Amino acid sequence: MIRQVATGEGSQMGMTPSRHWYSFLALPAGKAVRVLSRLTRHGGSALPGKVVERIDPTFLARTLSRLPRGVVLVSGTNGKTTTTRMVASMLESLGLKVFTNPTGSNFTRGVVSSLVSTLGPGGKLDADIAVLELDEAYAVHFVRQVKPRHALLLNVMRDQLDRFGEIDTTAGLLAQVAESTTGTVVLNREDPRISALAAQTPARTRVAYFGLTDDLLTYFPTDDDMHAQTETRASGEDADVPSPRPGHSLPADVVLEKVMDHRAVFRVDGRRLETDVRLEGVYNLYNAAAALALVRSVLADNEPDDARLMEALAQVTPAFGRGEVITYKGAPVELVLVKNPMGFRLALSSFDPDGRDTMIAIRDDYADGRDMSWLWDVDFASLRKSGVAMVSGTRAYDMALRLAYEQVPVDAVDTDLEKALAAFLDAHSGRPKRIYCTYTSMLRLRAELGRVTEVSDAGVGV
Repeated sequence: MIRQVATGEGSQMGMTPSRHWYSFLALPAGKAVRVLSRLTRHGGSALPGKVVERIDPTFLARTLSRLPRGVVLVSGTNGKTTTTRMVASMLESLGLKVFTNPTGSNFTRGVVSSLVSTLGPGGKLDADIAVLELDEAYAVHFVRQVKPRHALLLNVMRDQLDRFGEIDTTAGLLAQVAESTTGTVVLNREDPRISALAAQTPARTRVAYFGLTDDLLTYFPTDDDMHAQTETRASGEDADVPSPRPGHSLPADVVLEKVMDHRAVFRVDGRRLETDVRLEGVYNLYNAAAALALVRSVLADNEPDDARLMEALAQVTPAFGRGEVITYKGAPVELVLVKNPMGFRLALSSFDPDGRDTMIAIRDDYADGRDMSWLWDVDFASLRKSGVAMVSGTRAYDMALRLAYEQVPVDAVDTDLEKALAAFLDAHSGRPKRIYCTYTSMLRLRAELGRVTEVSDAGVGV
């Protein structure tokens, strides 16, 4: 089991941050708030962190400064949670004690909350290294307090533009992470805005890349490819030809070479390695290439042999809500998180809708992004034959309209998520089901499923 640990690079920070005399109250107060919030089911997973930060602003930096192998930071638009889980799981399989923030509470306050739930009364973190997922904007706040020893920057897509503004603004946020990393920055060579961040990396910091073979480029379009496809599809032109990628010729430490059902082939420093994977979806195989590149960088001083590396990857299980399968009355109910056109498109291409009932749940809370116009950039043609049994969430009718334009039949629409889930689960009892959901929809669906069947505790408040 992975220990929850936070990110920090104390051995490279030089000085342990000073604190006020009353700072010793921060951890007990945070633990008390955590107990109360879980008992009352209010406050979410970040409230203990808010309390601790208010009492002791230096808590995060000081706690993480003691980690012998420092902090690993993972950020980008798509794949943060799953890739962070991969890296943490692999490092622990390979012998390290790992602290991570497994709930997807991917901002500074959420990391502090994860620390609160992990630390003993003495406040010492029993870990060698912290592997942390951070939202692109909050990663900037984090690196002002803690300089990561390693960073993995995955991609930049048009996600939550009401929060970040244009896509180049998001790339600028990740550039600040690259500038603050002291050991190794691992970059996606196929994303031009990410590969360009090599120029922002300090001279003493190593740059490594992960990438794709030529044959797989169309499976993983960049943001520019996505918009070009939207513009050309109506004209009848070939919409699947990827745009030129300036970084594609860069030498990559790990290249995803071939994708199969729960199996993948990687090229690692020129060696062909093949393994089974327990993760769902073709997009997670690319995340696996990123995780492999990062793990090899972290363990560069004592790199495991190929067999141990592949075995560690094969053991990784899906993160909550990311291909997670929950059993209800003997039938699987699969939750697939979608939050932007790239993620939704890859999810639809990864999962065959035949033989399953499909539900789509779209909400527009702050954590989801309020602008849902991105739904019109997703191709839903794969659902025409099977149809969608239920559409729900605060933006259910927007989603239903989008499906109508795509000629996808919809059986029912209900904005009440809990009522919609109950109806969806009880229809066609025993038949496998799949739910595509935005972030806050996923949290509420998991909570509701937890009332009627067994659901693992991810420590997330709703």
